Amino acid sequence: MIKNIFLSLTFNIFLFAANDLAVLKIADVPAKALYITQAPKDNTRLFVVIQTGKIFIIKNNQTVNTPFLDISDRVHSSLLPGSEEGMLGLAFHPNYNINGYFFVNYVNKNDSTIISRFSVSTDPNLAIKDSEKLILGLKQPFGNHNGGHIIFGPKDGMLYIGLGDGGKSGDPYNNSQNKNSLLGSILRIDINSGDPYSIPADNPFFNQKNKKQEIFSYGLRNPWRFSFDRKTNDIIIGDVGQNLWEEINWNTWEETRGGNFGWRTMEGNHCFNPEEFCDTTDLILPIHEYPNNAAYMKILIGMDDKEATGCSVTGGYVYRGNNNKNLWGSYVFGDYCTGRIWSFRLKDGKPVAFKNLRKELKKNSTELPLFISSFGEDNSGELYVVDYLGSIYKFISNK
Repeated sequence: MIKNIFLSLTFNIFLFAANDLAVLKIADVPAKALYITQAPKDNTRLFVVIQTGKIFIIKNNQTVNTPFLDISDRVHSSLLPGSEEGMLGLAFHPNYNINGYFFVNYVNKNDSTIISRFSVSTDPNLAIKDSEKLILGLKQPFGNHNGGHIIFGPKDGMLYIGLGDGGKSGDPYNNSQNKNSLLGSILRIDINSGDPYSIPADNPFFNQKNKKQEIFSYGLRNPWRFSFDRKTNDIIIGDVGQNLWEEINWNTWEETRGGNFGWRTMEGNHCFNPEEFCDTTDLILPIHEYPNNAAYMKILIGMDDKEATGCSVTGGYVYRGNNNKNLWGSYVFGDYCTGRIWSFRLKDGKPVAFKNLRKELKKNSTELPLFISSFGEDNSGELYVVDYLGSIYKFISNK
């Protein structure tokens, strides 16, 4: 279904839900929508990342026509269906209301991952395109598994950067297990000191030789979306699998620090390379996995098994808002290919109260997100769903 780029919005409630849970469609933005977030101390606007190199503002449930930022002339533009390049991530500085700084993650025309800082102009709805300051650049060996997520830690104010293994199939260079490579890792840097940044002294490989000091954790294939539980500071990672398994890793900050999440030795809880008798010593295994059994291109043209679980996990958030009491404390995540949405809680280190939200809510819905590219969280802890085709939904209570 082709969606209009902009729509004058009416509040259509699509009942997704379990008990009182519902989803409110709040806006439509251009297609290839990848992420939604909110600037600190600004509860009036939402910012949506478009893969082609633009950021749009949603205010009063309407999309502002002029982009907040447009760097499409700098971004890799050969974006075929399923492409993993382009503009991928956005994070506002914790003191954005004072310094006006925000950071973007994009793949440029030379196929390098770029982490850059920009500044807002005197018009709060317009960024200064020419204010770009390069923070980090990294040549990508292949065109996929670029990661893309960036986020500031809620407790430490450090910038966390998700990087995939560099692409192709099976991590041919074993980047994810190479601590002298930034690929296949979550990085942690201090952008408030140094030029352009410094290494936090409590990073796990600080001042160690033959190891990239930026690395916070490694052994990841493609951590497309990860998040912090704002209550506990736990880190939850949705790591996209190879051919068979998609995984969720939920660990404390301390466990994640220096942690090896196993790729390419493991895919999920299963040996990958080698296929049998792999050494799992000191590896962090996922708390949840599900089978990769849906072919993306077939789903795109409506040919695949409707009961398939998925093919690409989209990590989400632990709900800590105030509007959905039954969801509070649950981790909400989904799958890009099938549009399925699940939730579970953590108890004594194990998942409990697992729910297939889409299955329960489908009974009362008239329209569902087709391709879940991201979830989002606003300043009050309320959650959003981003459909790659351009629709933005908000979880609400139907009571």
